[in-house]
Amino acid sequence: MTATIGTRRARGAAAHLLALLLCLLSGLGLVACAPADRGWAQQPQAIAGGGATGVYYAYGQQFAQTLSARLGATFRAQRSNGSVDNLERIGAGTAVLGFAQSDAVADAVAGTGAFREPLPIVAVARLYDEYVHIVVREDSTVRDLGDLAGRTVSLGARGSGVELVARRVLDAAAVDPAGIHNPELGLEDSIGALRRGEVDGFFWVGGLPTPGIATLAADTPIRLLSIPAGVVDEVNAAHAGAYRQADFPVGAYGNGASTVTMTVPNYLVARADAPEGLIHDATAVLFEQRAVIARGAPAAALLDRRQAIFTDPVALHAGAVRYYRETHH
Repeated sequence: MTATIGTRRARGAAAHLLALLLCLLSGLGLVACAPADRGWAQQPQAIAGGGATGVYYAYGQQFAQTLSARLGATFRAQRSNGSVDNLERIGAGTAVLGFAQSDAVADAVAGTGAFREPLPIVAVARLYDEYVHIVVREDSTVRDLGDLAGRTVSLGARGSGVELVARRVLDAAAVDPAGIHNPELGLEDSIGALRRGEVDGFFWVGGLPTPGIATLAADTPIRLLSIPAGVVDEVNAAHAGAYRQADFPVGAYGNGASTVTMTVPNYLVARADAPEGLIHDATAVLFEQRAVIARGAPAAALLDRRQAIFTDPVALHAGAVRYYRETHH
């Protein structure tokens, strides 16, 4: 009996080595042939994305397609209302991965803000910084944050990271959100409402360029309101310094002048109990196939391995940690 078990183990090891060699020779790499438990690959895996015209959904679609092709499993991107919605889906187990702003993630793990209790969320990577957009028509009489008072302005879909940031910005600028008529629209509906003149403006938080806003700017002249340095400082004083001041590049969305705003880091996150092998392999695909993903989601090109590990105050998933250690030089 002992000899038989030993023979089986030897044959199994030889078969594994042969499969690994074939993978390498075929150019698939170790990720596609990972020996870890792949029970998770037997059922579809969901990635919580965002609205149809936003960066999250485009990134999620491209990532899901690439993961499916490289890992021999089925990944699908979900449409959602954004960060808070994504975190709730991951916490509830209806998605294994998702995109979220760092401020919303911090609230989720602490069980504060929009979250009544801590969620089992960990980070996979810091992806890129998102820009706070406050969009009005070019011919609008709204010139600064104070002019938003009493207007019809979408602060983002209910339960979105956009809404969280919009309220923080308005509070810091001494504009009472309760005095604004807020139709609670997602990006796609906000864009349509601005085109039709049904809103005076809308908030959005996303990467550059956000596809839907770029399309809007091509047929409807728009402006981006500035968020002064003093307002950014006030937001940081109240919310643990998660934000920094930045400029929209000249020419973004056709603007001819520089506009100051604030940015917030964006993370790829996962359930804390997600299989280590799944997250390890997904992290490897995220980096190794960055150029492929960026063809349909340009924000993916901003991924930087040196910055990706800085996800405070949220811990990294063990699978992601293993990948970073393996590729550390």
